[in-house]
Amino acid sequence: MDRIERVAFCGLGIMGGPMAACLARAGFELSVWTRTAEKGRRFAAEHGARAAETPAEAADGAEGLITMVPDSPEVESTLFGDDGAAAALGDGALTIDMSTIAPTAAKAIGERLAERGIDFVEAPVSGSRPKAEDGTLTIMAGGEDAAFERALPLFEAMGERIVHVGPPGHGQLAKLLTNTMGAVNAAALAEAVVTVKRAGVDPEAFLEVAAGSAGASTVLTLKGRPMFDENFEPLFKLEHMLKDVRHCLAEARALGVELRMGALAETLYARAAGEGHGGEDFAAVVTAAAG
Repeated sequence: MDRIERVAFCGLGIMGGPMAACLARAGFELSVWTRTAEKGRRFAAEHGARAAETPAEAADGAEGLITMVPDSPEVESTLFGDDGAAAALGDGALTIDMSTIAPTAAKAIGERLAERGIDFVEAPVSGSRPKAEDGTLTIMAGGEDAAFERALPLFEAMGERIVHVGPPGHGQLAKLLTNTMGAVNAAALAEAVVTVKRAGVDPEAFLEVAAGSAGASTVLTLKGRPMFDENFEPLFKLEHMLKDVRHCLAEARALGVELRMGALAETLYARAAGEGHGGEDFAAVVTAAAG
């Protein structure tokens, strides 16, 4: 099929807004919908897009549609609910879900879309807001080869490392596993930060040593200083990390695998969320490590 030029983007949150802006800068004709209508209108005015009142209105006339929302219920509502986008898409359109959801849910959504003659690719992302802003996300896609090739120009506008992991479900599983690895890493870092503070070790010295040691990681670089400073401005919300870890644990159990470290991390994130930190950055897991 011809290159996709008209794109509907649903979900302009912490990640979705910058990702949609990358598409606008790349020259795609963009229509947008998000739950807060005023946010959609502001985005449209700033980026030369068309703001829609419903997902169906955003999808009208689009050749491709992207969803970037919190979880599978929101994806399903956006696509199949009242004024859902799927009913407005033409036969042969492409839908890309860039949310992080359970692999089983992604496969079921793809099957529902296929019944309508709509191609589907799951494409969760990694990199947090800074990489979304500069178009250097890691994108891990699951779907048929032909659908992935159609989606690739869109991915190239938003990402730097684009991996076709395999068939439907595999992209989401890769994302859940890597996020759970990051969650475990951040939990271990949080315990180290608490210990450093209790011992009176200089935080800058510790961070410098850790950066040159076996404990060095992207999580250390991004979250070490915010944990020490208790700066939890959300780049990736703790409640979303908790959701991803729980999805990962459930998928692993279904495969007969016990993720012991993931389960331990889940308890810390759940405690932090229960204490009111769910809407903050996942660096706030340090608050649970201190208790």
